[in-house]
Amino acid sequence: MRPDNNHFDTSDTSTTTESCQLSNPVPAPNHLARRSFLRRLGLGAALLAPGAALLTGSGRALAAGKGGQKLTRGDVAILQLLAAAEIIEADLWQQYNELGGVDSPNSGYTAALQILDGDQLQYISDNTDDENSHAAFLNAYLKSKGEQQVDLSHFKNLSPSQVSFVPQTGRLTNLKQLSVDTSWWTRYRSTTNPDFGAIFPDAVPSLRTDQQGRPSFHTAIPRNNAELGDPNNPSDHIKAIAFTAGFHFGYIEQGGTSLYATLAQKVSSPEVLRILISIGGSEIMHFQTWQDKAGNATPLTDFDPVNNSTVTFDDLTTNQPETLQSNLIMPEPCEFISPNLPPCAIIRPTGPGQLDATGAIQSFIDDGLFIGQPPQFFQLIRSLAAEADEAKREG
Repeated sequence: MRPDNNHFDTSDTSTTTESCQLSNPVPAPNHLARRSFLRRLGLGAALLAPGAALLTGSGRALAAGKGGQKLTRGDVAILQLLAAAEIIEADLWQQYNELGGVDSPNSGYTAALQILDGDQLQYISDNTDDENSHAAFLNAYLKSKGEQQVDLSHFKNLSPSQVSFVPQTGRLTNLKQLSVDTSWWTRYRSTTNPDFGAIFPDAVPSLRTDQQGRPSFHTAIPRNNAELGDPNNPSDHIKAIAFTAGFHFGYIEQGGTSLYATLAQKVSSPEVLRILISIGGSEIMHFQTWQDKAGNATPLTDFDPVNNSTVTFDDLTTNQPETLQSNLIMPEPCEFISPNLPPCAIIRPTGPGQLDATGAIQSFIDDGLFIGQPPQFFQLIRSLAAEADEAKREG
């Protein structure tokens, strides 16, 4: 079973006994004021304790001392949601960096990643640095304005890879049971726009479903030393893991690309708008990089006995229609604002009701990133997303 709006796994994960069994139904929260919502979770009093749960102490004295202009409630909600998203991204990218970054030991995994591009390891490290900088900046900015920062360290309890050189510290995200949406690939090669209701097929269907249409789960990192493989002769199995990561990189960064563009339309402060379009531009650069690399995956089929799943990668470099062709990495012109206007090459979706904050968080959930997290984690991040979506431009 795949994670959905109502179910998720509350158990910890391990490299040898990982399961896709999900449990404990949790309804999506209503649009409640965050503090009353958190009181219902029994966490309200803990939020001001550093590292306790989600929102840490404010910097009102600092803000007052600098005479900074107070942010609207909507701008604060947007910044807090984005800080949470960047913390989540920093956590997953750190795991990729430990195993496949420029300073990671040579392995079959690093060799397989370099099939996608010779500079892949450097790009992974740079993307990791960028996400850490985004999270740190957004929290520091919130503090400078006297607002509460976001802290998800209370939920860093998921098991990392058991590879011997990986620090055995708890993680926020699970990269070992992913169900990867690759429809972003065909979306950007299409002349249609999801803002007008268009839907798109997956470029690698088996990363999301099996041949019977049932959800499938895949690891994007080696789970133990045995899976690392020979750097001089990487197996098809470790190649499949690295190629899964390559498409997951693009999936993660296309989400941020659209989310920043969507939320920027809601902010009131010119300075907050500057922050969103500036960080959002960095997300676009990340996405373009990974879109250019994922399609270099070489053809193979691999079975993963842990997740009981099969993945097939086809050659996307030759003899493919435009919706799959790997070197078509510039956004195809499509409908924008009105079908009566000429087609325009754009980031998409950006329209209301497409990839809003709630949709972005739900997409992460559907991806399997949080398999193993407790109900409180899902309720907290959904609450943050709901408040960001209710923000409206003022003035």
